[in-house]
Amino acid sequence: MPMFDVNGLPMTLEDHQAGAAWERTVSGFLAHSASTPEHLAETLRRAPEFALGWAAKGMFTLLLGRSELTPVAAEALDKGWAAIATAGATRREESYLRALAAYLAGRPSQAAVMLDAVLIWHPEDALAMKLVHAIRFVLGDRRGMLRSVRSVIEHYGPAHPHAGYAMGCMAFALEENGAYGEAERTGRAGLDLAPDDAWGLHAVAHVYDMTARNDTGIAWLSSQSGRWAHCNNFGTHVWWHLALFHLDRGDHDRVLELYDDKVRAEHTDDYRDISNGAAMLVRLEIEGVDVGDRWEELAALAAGRVEDGAVVFADLHYLLSLHGGGRDAEAERLIARLARDARRSDHDMHEVAAVAGLPEARGLAAFRAGNYDVAFDQLRRARPALQRIGGSHAQRDVFARLLIEAGIRAGRWREAEHELAARTRRRGAEDGFTSRRREAIARLRVAGLAAE
Repeated sequence: MPMFDVNGLPMTLEDHQAGAAWERTVSGFLAHSASTPEHLAETLRRAPEFALGWAAKGMFTLLLGRSELTPVAAEALDKGWAAIATAGATRREESYLRALAAYLAGRPSQAAVMLDAVLIWHPEDALAMKLVHAIRFVLGDRRGMLRSVRSVIEHYGPAHPHAGYAMGCMAFALEENGAYGEAERTGRAGLDLAPDDAWGLHAVAHVYDMTARNDTGIAWLSSQSGRWAHCNNFGTHVWWHLALFHLDRGDHDRVLELYDDKVRAEHTDDYRDISNGAAMLVRLEIEGVDVGDRWEELAALAAGRVEDGAVVFADLHYLLSLHGGGRDAEAERLIARLARDARRSDHDMHEVAAVAGLPEARGLAAFRAGNYDVAFDQLRRARPALQRIGGSHAQRDVFARLLIEAGIRAGRWREAEHELAARTRRRGAEDGFTSRRREAIARLRVAGLAAE
């Protein structure tokens, strides 16, 4: 007799303990729980012929964005196909494996399309919903994120066991598409149903960041740290958001305290953790803060990722780290590798390298060299396609800040003001960074006139 999951979907499982471990795996993935790999390992130990479990392992592995883990995902795919040959699978389960195969072939965009097809048959499939959301996030496909979750959200009423997590994804997609009021309401309502949904909690924090509501953001996160205590390294990203609010207020001591105690308390080499650190240090240095020797550990880790090439977003943050740590030789090697990738077209990320990654990297290198005119032109050229490197508006904002800073340092104040205005329109409010840069430009103009 087939087993059914909590969403009412059939599973090719016979062991009820394996089924319970699988439910914990899915719930853990939705909640960004640190225990998710343990639950998945238990599932596959009890049911090694569970194809969907192998598909999930492969997907989870590829989402880590580390090229050396590709063989692990490939092995999971092979074991998934072997499981189907032995125990069979539902059409849904087989579709997950086909999506994994597309992702392994360098086409996560195709994997997302395949999983969206699963949602047409099974809109209540929360695992597929979250995987599509995660993949499109890596691809910077904000419209695709919203389109996908919006197409199924009506199936996640209060009785659905994963309704709160679906609402958290909806809130984040709404925020990334500028619907800030609806995003805030949806995120808050989702947390009533899934109190441990750190993604939904952080979606609301994004709203406060984009609308320059720093005091509200600080109060929102400071009072709810228990909601992400169960998290994997996503929890450090939520602390990063709290530091962003303090940064915009100019409370640099508090930012550095959070950086040391929460954001980089552990010197991990996960690209998301490195990007948190690098992006924060750049923001601080732009504000004139001496960050001491904090670049050194990031640069040492980034030096080992020069040839990775799994995610362009990661590459650019490795580059920031190498520049910050004075590792110019490794930085040049990374840019050369991006150039090689950009000449190829056999991988989604190679296409991203061509249109966004390489131009941005060259602009960052010019900024590092003090060639601010060149940096401004190159960074501005990269900006229209920069969405495609993935991540959120808040994460990519470090590149917008560098673009504006390059314009100011190059004496191209009118153009810098144009970029400041464009950034404010994209974000929805004028924040502390913008007001400080407007004041700096005004002072420079006065000084220039006085010198004349």
